[in-house]
Amino acid sequence: MSLSSALNVAQSSLSATSMHTSILSRNVAGSDDPNFHRKSAFQVTSYNGAVRIASIGRAMDAVLFAGKLASTSSTAAQQSIVDSLTQLEATVNDPELDQSLAAKLGKLTNALQEYSVTPDDPILAQAVLSQAGELARSLNEASDAVRGVREQADTDMANGVSRVNKLLSEFESVNRSIVKGSQSGTDITDQLDTRDRLLTELSQEIGISVQTRSNNDMVIYTDSGVTLFETVPRTVKMAPSYTLAAGATANALYIDGVAVTGANAVMPIKSGQIYGASVIRDDVAVTYQRQLDEIARGLVEVFAESDQGTPPTAPDAAGLFIYGASAPPIAVPPTGVAVPGLASSIRINPNADPAQGGDLDRLRDGGMSDPANPDFNYNLSGAAGFTDRIQEVISKLGAERTFDAATQADPTNSLAGFASSSVGWLEGRRQIADESLGYENALLDRTTEALSNATGVNVNDEMALMMELERSYNASSMILTTIDRMINSLLTAVG
Repeated sequence: MSLSSALNVAQSSLSATSMHTSILSRNVAGSDDPNFHRKSAFQVTSYNGAVRIASIGRAMDAVLFAGKLASTSSTAAQQSIVDSLTQLEATVNDPELDQSLAAKLGKLTNALQEYSVTPDDPILAQAVLSQAGELARSLNEASDAVRGVREQADTDMANGVSRVNKLLSEFESVNRSIVKGSQSGTDITDQLDTRDRLLTELSQEIGISVQTRSNNDMVIYTDSGVTLFETVPRTVKMAPSYTLAAGATANALYIDGVAVTGANAVMPIKSGQIYGASVIRDDVAVTYQRQLDEIARGLVEVFAESDQGTPPTAPDAAGLFIYGASAPPIAVPPTGVAVPGLASSIRINPNADPAQGGDLDRLRDGGMSDPANPDFNYNLSGAAGFTDRIQEVISKLGAERTFDAATQADPTNSLAGFASSSVGWLEGRRQIADESLGYENALLDRTTEALSNATGVNVNDEMALMMELERSYNASSMILTTIDRMINSLLTAVG
């Protein structure tokens, strides 16, 4: 080998070592970044023995990365569901505090039973009225809480849509840069890391799958198959609902004109924070609201007053519990059919409340539905010890009745039994969601760890490589020094 050839080999070795060292420095600097993938240089040797860096690559495992995206979406969905169910659980309170609707219904029953022993005692009558008022307020507050949870879920979805559009816009810019770099052969490893980071953040909002085409161009689909990005972002939009009264249908999320949430979704998404919020907004909270409305309807039905005339001609009218904005008399809702929003408007009949100009004796005698109509008076003799009306109400509270099957609670039970079934349903959903979240978190941790092991930076390995590069540098330096001496010797000999 000539001295010039040896010099060329040594110089190329130093240049390659310098590039390797630069990449090693990048790896060490990015070792704490979970989105950083280990970089490496691909070195080739030419026919004359010189070396050069042909390209720079990065460690990647497409299968593990796809698993991480799926786990991220599932975890985000479950977290959203658990957070909302925890808020709904506040309407039940700690069972030990005895503040659930079922417990308050039991307190009302106990107050009625005590009142039936001494029906002429105004203190016991007031206790019944107080327990009834507390139960009505609890239903109002629970209904307000459900509405708040639905509206928050709707807001979370709208915010998620904004984040998705922002991420897709950033993704478009990075993806375009990657395609151009792939065509020109420049180093695109950092842009690939950035793109993967954007995909991870996107998967938190909505479940996605990806497909890589020529020149590293990428297409994004939702987990239901709707195209989310192909060269350019697809239009993702949802009009915020702002207010969601009981029974109101919220606005759907559309991707490129295709509904992906709501009852009429053509290709519904299955994971991501947006999906989790939609489950609460359009399913869980709606069902729980329906249960509250059925408890309220059951109260109206139990305490309803009947025409005592012979023969009876007037339909039943709401008694102690009324609803809506109208003044009594108010009709009793149909049996077994939930009335949207009834729990939010149920209240005590003012005709039985002395604070509103009513008379407590109507709890015993009836006639509170329509004081002007004597046919609704049960105690025609005016006896102070009259208990028939009170006993009738107690009997109805314990009797089995029919509830709307769409509530997903026990459709044939006593009112107290149905209220307990509602609590059990909510607790069951929360427990299942909490267990699923634990599983998804564990799966995400394992997947992330496996991906990190396969593509992340091991500083110890990098330090070992640095020692090898140092030896390579020293060897190349010695060759250059030797060549320099040989050339000087030749020059001296010639001179």
